[in-house]
Amino acid sequence: MSSFADENNLAIRVMAMPADTNAAGDIFGGWLMSQVDIAGSIIARRHAQGRTVTVAVDSFQFKKPVFVGDVISCYATITRIGKSSITVHVKAFAERHGKTYEHIQVTEADLTYVAVDEQRKPRQIPKD
Repeated sequence: MSSFADENNLAIRVMAMPADTNAAGDIFGGWLMSQVDIAGSIIARRHAQGRTVTVAVDSFQFKKPVFVGDVISCYATITRIGKSSITVHVKAFAERHGKTYEHIQVTEADLTYVAVDEQRKPRQIPKD
């Protein structure tokens, strides 16, 4: 497991279930994309101290498949902060249980979020 994936960067952990499969019986890529987006948005919202919206998926790489029963851990790190936007890098790892225990990276993505106010208009991100 990469040093990127430490408990300080853990955003979410979820198990892939049979309902998350596509017609071929594999975990649907869109399900994994939504988990990555949720993880990134949690970190962005926390830093922005309020609501954020996803405005771009700048990159998304599927590295390995995800299987039913895998526990997916998404780790997120802020890579850029603008006036109202935040870019977050997310890596997802699968914990596989079988004959041998594996913990492998399955996905990597960069997403951009914008902080918004009650009227859903961009707002400035508070300075730390």
